[in-house]
Amino acid sequence: MKKLIVSLSLATMLSATYSCQQSAGTTEPNPLLSESPLEFGAPQFDKIRPEHYMPAFEAGMQQHKEEIEAIVKNPETPTFDNTIVALQRAGQLLSRTSGCFFPVASAHGTEPIREIEERIGPMLSAHYDAVNLNEALFARVKQVYTEHMSQLQGEDARLLQMVYDGFVKNGADLEPEAKEQLKKINEELSVLTNKFSNQVREASAKASILVEHTNELSGLSEASLAQAKHDAEQAGHSGKYLLTNSNTTRSAYLSELDNRELRRRLLEASLTRAEQGDDNDTRAIVLQITRLRADKAKLLGFDNYATWGLKDQMASNPDNVDGFIYRLAKAYAPKAKADAKELEDFAKKTAGADFKLEAWDWDYYAEKLRKAKYDLDENDIKPYMALDSVLKNGVFYMAKQLYGISFVERTDLPVYAEHVHVYDVFDKDGKKMALFYTDYYRRPTKNGGAWMGNFVEQSHLLGNRPVVYNVCNYAPPVGDMPSLLNMDEVTTLFHEFGHGLHGLFANQQYETLSGTNVPRDFVEMPSQFHEHWATDPSVLGNYAKHYKSGEAMPETLVEKMKRAARFNQAYALGENIASVVIDMAWHKLPAGSEVKDVAAFEREALERAGMYNKQIPPRYRSTYFRHSMGGGYSAGYYAYLWSEVLDNNVYDWFVKNGGLTPENGERLRELILSKGNSQDLNGLFQQMTGLKHPDISSLMRARGLQ
Repeated sequence: MKKLIVSLSLATMLSATYSCQQSAGTTEPNPLLSESPLEFGAPQFDKIRPEHYMPAFEAGMQQHKEEIEAIVKNPETPTFDNTIVALQRAGQLLSRTSGCFFPVASAHGTEPIREIEERIGPMLSAHYDAVNLNEALFARVKQVYTEHMSQLQGEDARLLQMVYDGFVKNGADLEPEAKEQLKKINEELSVLTNKFSNQVREASAKASILVEHTNELSGLSEASLAQAKHDAEQAGHSGKYLLTNSNTTRSAYLSELDNRELRRRLLEASLTRAEQGDDNDTRAIVLQITRLRADKAKLLGFDNYATWGLKDQMASNPDNVDGFIYRLAKAYAPKAKADAKELEDFAKKTAGADFKLEAWDWDYYAEKLRKAKYDLDENDIKPYMALDSVLKNGVFYMAKQLYGISFVERTDLPVYAEHVHVYDVFDKDGKKMALFYTDYYRRPTKNGGAWMGNFVEQSHLLGNRPVVYNVCNYAPPVGDMPSLLNMDEVTTLFHEFGHGLHGLFANQQYETLSGTNVPRDFVEMPSQFHEHWATDPSVLGNYAKHYKSGEAMPETLVEKMKRAARFNQAYALGENIASVVIDMAWHKLPAGSEVKDVAAFEREALERAGMYNKQIPPRYRSTYFRHSMGGGYSAGYYAYLWSEVLDNNVYDWFVKNGGLTPENGERLRELILSKGNSQDLNGLFQQMTGLKHPDISSLMRARGLQ
C-alpha cells in the first residue's frame, strides 16, 4: 500500500563504476555497466532492455565481491575510513542495477522481467549472505566498533552502530555450520517470497467478475460503468463489463452495486482469490514461508521471527505491539458493534425486517447512510477530484506552501512505461534539488497497491542527488473523462507524496542513513502526516475543481465532507487491526510449530484477539497479504497504526502552532524530513512535538473512538 521495500540486507548501504562491457549476445553497450550520463544519474530507460539486467547483476556482484576482498585484505589496521566508509563506497554497479530493476519489476513486470526476477532473487540472497557472513570482514567491523566507537560522533557514530548491529542481526556471530543453514533458509525464502508476490498478482487479476448486461449493474456511476467496460475490453471481452478486485479485500464497486448477489460474489472472489486450488493458490507457500522464518529466528537465537524482526524497530518487541493493538481493539469493538447495528437498522427500512447485515453489504449501506445523515454521496465528490488537479493544485501546492519547493514537468527524460511522468524539483532558493517520477495508472503488469522508492538514493559521500518515484493504481482516463478519484485515493496520493518528500529532502553523508532508510514503524509517520493536508481548507479549495466546469467544490459540499469525516471509521480501523493480528500471529510462531490449515489458523488468531468479525473482514488475508508474506512488512504491518499515533501527534502540534505555514514546514523539514536515520528517532520526535512519549489519544480522537 505504501513504500516499496526491497530487502536485500546490506544492499541499501552498498553503492563505483564498472568498465563498460557488452551484454551477452549483442554488440550494443550495456547502459547499466556505466554511470548514467543523464541528470542526477536518472536511469536510461530508453536504452535499458530486459537482456541487459542479468549481465549487469552478474558484473555487479563480481565487482562487489572484489571490493569486499580488497577491504578484507587491506594490510592496514582497520579504521572507520578503510572499513566502514569503504563498505559505503562498494557495490555501486550492483546498487545501480537493483535501483533500476526492482522498481520496474513491481510497476511494469512483463514476462521477461518476471523471469529475471525469479532467477536473480536466490543469486542476490546468496551474494549478500556472503557479505553478511564473511568472518574476516566482520572481524574488521567488530574491531573498528570496539576500538573507535567511543571516538566517533554524529553520522559516523550512527553509521558504525547500524553496520555492526546489521552484521550481528544477520548472523555474523554464528558458527560455520549454522551459517550454512542460514544461507539455505535465506535462499529458499527469496524464491518463495517472489513466487508468492507473482501468484498474488495473477490471482488478483483472475478475481474479477465478468458481467454481461448493464441491468445487473444498477447503482454504478457513469464513471464506474465506463471503467468496467474499459477493463472488459482490455481483457478481450468487448461489449461486457469487468468488475475488478483491488490489492485489498474490498473492491470499490461494493459501495455502489444495488445487486446484492453480485456484491456477494465480488467480495467472496476477493477473499478466496489465492485459494482456488490452481497454480495461484498460495496456501502452501504461506506455510513454507512462515515455517522458514521461524527456523531462521531460532537459528539466530530468537524465540520467533517477530522478536528478531522488531529488535531494531521503535516498538522493539512483540509484547509492545500486542499491548498497543490490544488498546486499539478494546476501544474499537464497541464502536464497530454500534456502527453495525446502525447500518443494519437503516438497511431494514428498505430491505425488510429480516435483513441481516453481511460483509458485502457494509460499504453499500454505509454510502446510503452517509447520504441520509449528511446528504453526502461519494459520487458527488469524485467529479471534483480529477487526478491531474489533485496532484498539481493539491499535492504540489501543499509542498509549495509548506516547504517552498516547486515541480516543473519535463519530457526529455526516458521512462519505463506509458503514462509515467518526470518532474524537476526546485528548492525554495530556486536551485534544482532532485527528480520526481509519477506512475499512477494501473496496468496488468503492475503489482497492486501504492508505494514510493528511489531510483537513486541521496548520499553526499557518493555525490548522489535523490531520484524518487511514486506509484499508485488508479483507474486511467476513459474517453473524455479524466481519472476521477475517491477521497481514499486522494488520501493515498498525499500519503505516497509524503514518503516522496522524506526521500527528496534527504541530506545525509551516507546512503545507509539517507531519507526513508528508517525503521518501518517510523517511515510511515511522514507519509501519514501529509494525508491531513488533503482536507485542509486552503489546499482542498485549490484543487477540488469540477473536471468539466472548473468550478470550485461548493461550500455546502465541503461542509458535508467535514461533518462526515469520522463516519464509518470503525470499519477501516477494524480491517487494519485484523491484518496486524494475522501478521503478528504467523510471525510469533516458534520453530517446529505445526500449522496445516491457513484459514483455521487465521480465524483462531482473530478470535483470540477479539477481532473475528464476519461483517468486517481483514484488509488482507494471509493468502494475498503481500506486505507480510512478500517481504517488507513481515511482523511489521502494525507500523501503519503505530506511525499513525506519531503523525497525529505531529499534526496536533501543527494545529496548535498555526497550521500550514512556511515556518512550521521548515521545522518539520529540519527536524524530521531531512534527518533520515542520522539521529535517534525518538529524540527527533520529542524535539518536534515536545512530547516525552507518543500519545495514543490523538489517534483515538482522529478515529472517532474518543
